[in-house]
Parts: sequence; C-alpha cells; structure tokens
Amino acid sequence: MTELHIQTNDAPPPLEPLIYELGAPGRVGVNLPEPDVPTADLPDAALLRDEVDLPEVSEQDVVRHFVRLSQLNHAVDTGFYPLGSCTMKYNPKINEDMARLPGFALVHPLQDPETVQGALALMYGLQQWLAEISGMSAVSLQPAAGAHGEFSGILMIRAYHIANGEPHRTKIIIPDSAHGTNPATTSMAGLQAVEIPSDANGDVDLDELRKVCDENVAGMMITVPNTLGVFEAHIKEIVEIVHEAGGLMYMDGANMNAMLGVIKPAELGFDVMHYNLHKTFSTPHGGGGPGSGPVAANDKLRPFLPGPIVDVVEQGDEDTPPLYGFVHPPQSIGPLKAFWGNFGIMVRAYAYIAAQGADGLREVTRHAVLNANYIRVALKGTYPMPFDRFCGHEFVCEGHWKDAPGIHALDISKRLMDYGIHPPTNYFPLIVPEALLIEPTETESKESCDNFIEAMLKIAEEAHENPELLHEAPHVTPVGRVDEVRAAKQLNLCCRPVSHE
Repeated sequence: MTELHIQTNDAPPPLEPLIYELGAPGRVGVNLPEPDVPTADLPDAALLRDEVDLPEVSEQDVVRHFVRLSQLNHAVDTGFYPLGSCTMKYNPKINEDMARLPGFALVHPLQDPETVQGALALMYGLQQWLAEISGMSAVSLQPAAGAHGEFSGILMIRAYHIANGEPHRTKIIIPDSAHGTNPATTSMAGLQAVEIPSDANGDVDLDELRKVCDENVAGMMITVPNTLGVFEAHIKEIVEIVHEAGGLMYMDGANMNAMLGVIKPAELGFDVMHYNLHKTFSTPHGGGGPGSGPVAANDKLRPFLPGPIVDVVEQGDEDTPPLYGFVHPPQSIGPLKAFWGNFGIMVRAYAYIAAQGADGLREVTRHAVLNANYIRVALKGTYPMPFDRFCGHEFVCEGHWKDAPGIHALDISKRLMDYGIHPPTNYFPLIVPEALLIEPTETESKESCDNFIEAMLKIAEEAHENPELLHEAPHVTPVGRVDEVRAAKQLNLCCRPVSHE
C-alpha cells in the first residue's frame, strides 16, 4: 500500500489578498496598441457607472492571483476524483491541443459551410463513430449536455407517437434509482413521470413494471448500468415488456463508460439514447461545464432527430473530397441550441476516440469495471454494501454504521479531503441511506486505488474511535467545514467572508 499523506494539526493556509485588494492607481497590466479602426464615442453617460471601483493591477498581480486560485481547487490533474455517476477521468492533454488548433478554435458558426469543410468532416466522422459505438442508425450533435440530450430523446418519443396518431401516450416510466434529470426532462416535455421501485437486488421490479405498462405508455427511461452501479439482470425482458405495450425505450447514457466496445445499446433493444461526451469521451467538466450530449436513434426515431446534422451533400471522387453541409431530418423536432452544438467538446471527443480505437475503447471499459470491483471488494465488510454483487464501473456503499450512529456520509467525505482525495458522490442514489457512490474510472492506477482504499479503511477506524475528527473535518483545506444550510438560506456572494456575529 502507498503511504497516506495527511496533516491533521496544521492550520489551513491563510487566504491571500484578492485581486480587488491588490490594485493601486497607475498600475498597468497591458499596453494596448493604437486602434487601427475608427473610434466610437462612449455610450450615453447614464449607462456609465463611476461607483465600480475596478482595480488597476500589474500583469504579474493578475497572473499570481489566478494561479493561486487554481491551486486552491482540487482537480483530476492533481488527485483522485472518484465522483460516482460523473466519470471524472483523466483528460489526455492531446485532446486540448487538438481543440486549440487554429482551424478549429478560430472558426465562426456563421461561416459559409464551404469554408469550414474540415470542421464539418470532423462532425460527420464523430456522428458515424457514435452511431457505430451505440449500434444506432444516426446521431445528432445538437444537444449541449446530458440533460439536453435526454430532453431531445423524450421530445422525439413524443413526436413519434403524435405522428402515429397516438397523442394519448403520455406516460414515461422511470426507475426510483434514476438520475433526477429523468423526471425533470419528462415534465419539461409535457409528459407524466411514473416511478417504479427497484427490487432487493437493485434491478427494476418486473411485476411493478408490468402493472404500469398500458395503452398510455410513451416509453421508459433507464440508465445502463443503473445508478446503483449494477447491470440490470433482466434488461432484455424490461425492453420487451415496454415494447409490447407500444412504448419506446430511452437509455440514459451517463454510464456508457461501462459499455464501450463491449455491448451496443441498440442490441439490447433501445430506440434512442444520449451520450455525455464530457464524461465518457474525456473532457474536463467540473463546475458545471462544458458539456455535450449527442442523441442517437434507431431507424424508427431517426427522422425525428434534432437538426441540423452534418451529411454529405455532394459526393466526391478519387480526386475530390466529398462536400459536407447541414441537413434537417424529415420530421425533425427542430434545433435545440444556437448554431451547431458545442464544437470544442466534439473536437476533444473525436481526438479521444481516434487515439483509443476500437480495441482501446474496449480496454477503457474493462479497466473501469476492474477498478470499481477491486475497490468494492476491498471495502466490503467495512462499509455496508446494500447490493453485494458484481458492479459496473461504479458501486454504492453506505456511509454510516449502527455502532457509530453519529457518523454520516458527509463526515466521511469531508474527512477524505484531508487525505487529498475528492469526495465521492453523496446521498445519491436517493434510495440508499447515507449513500456514497464511488467511481474510480479506468485512468486510476492500482497504487491510486490502494491509496483510496487505505484512506477509506482508516476513516472507518476514526469514525469509531474519534468521531469528532470526522465531524470537524476537513482540517487542512483553505476553507473548513461550512454551515451549508445557512449558506443556502443566506446566500451572500461577496469576495470575503462576512461575519454574522
């Protein structure tokens, strides 16, 4: 095992001066050249504000300020980030280099398609690859995030039933372990979310599913593997039950990291799904962005894809490359985002898939599943496991013990920060009490996994022998334990803490 590095007695480092406190009259950070275009008058004086005290700072002050801020943050480039359901894997830097190539980074969405054929060729190739990986017929790159992709898919299902003269199909079945975006998406699409329970093994309760499958079912949303970290044992039977009722199957692709190159969702019977390019195909996405959520559909739903999508509009020959352009599917639900999607994330995903190849993507899944099961087995017996079975790329355990009743999942997560490890997902899935959802991804080494295991085992000892150590954690971070309830109720977005005494 690797040596655990932790400091428990040192005080957190003091907060450095903020950029607003570093300014002084006359300091200049950059000298702008004389304008080479005609100047314009400032807007009406009523629109100008004298009270905004913008700092006058040197370039060095600015650089040091933002580098300091970056060093206060935990990131996958600085440490382990086992955030379950989020797939915070290491992001190869070549992806960033490709996204910054001038031919990609400097294009404008209003350019004539003939002037951006390279960008369109990349989008077309990515569409083809994502269709191949999923087994679906076609892909739209329009959606800007996973939830956006979900929304696209459910709108497509609704449009399909309306086009087939069955507007009464308004029920979307959703397991109780689902991502919260699933019922939200259903509601936004004007449909009714119908929740069904999981059984004792963490699978969909088939008897309950049959009860709700009637002539009003539009479809079902389900994550594979599910959000408990296990692969639905009866997935084909689930698909068959919904299809027999006339509904369609939507796969939430959030956990696609456990399926790459091993099984295709279309082969399981799914009609439509979304990808999270920023998760499965390696783009930094901490802090809520950036993201991309392409939606893939089979022949049945292909005509309803959000448009436009990239296609070959003029065939080439051995001397002339094909000409790419934008086309709209015949029954498209329409555009869902300004312009053509989040292009920078597409470049990164394309670079990632190209570098991995088919064999590499299969290895991604194999190692992601191996790492998760390695950690799960090591923690088994110390942390309660509500579903003690082989898992996919993540697993859920409980962060409390009957003989340490004052300890909660949040205490364990806060203490992990003292060990230099980002906490796993807390309190999700909702059906698991004091849930800790752990996903190591394929990019973590055995040594990294061993270090995490040792930290978790040590924290379990501390929870029983010195619970206050956990209650007061974290001890060495720039910001200690905060009152999250008061922070939510008394939101004050200022640059310095405000005393409420």
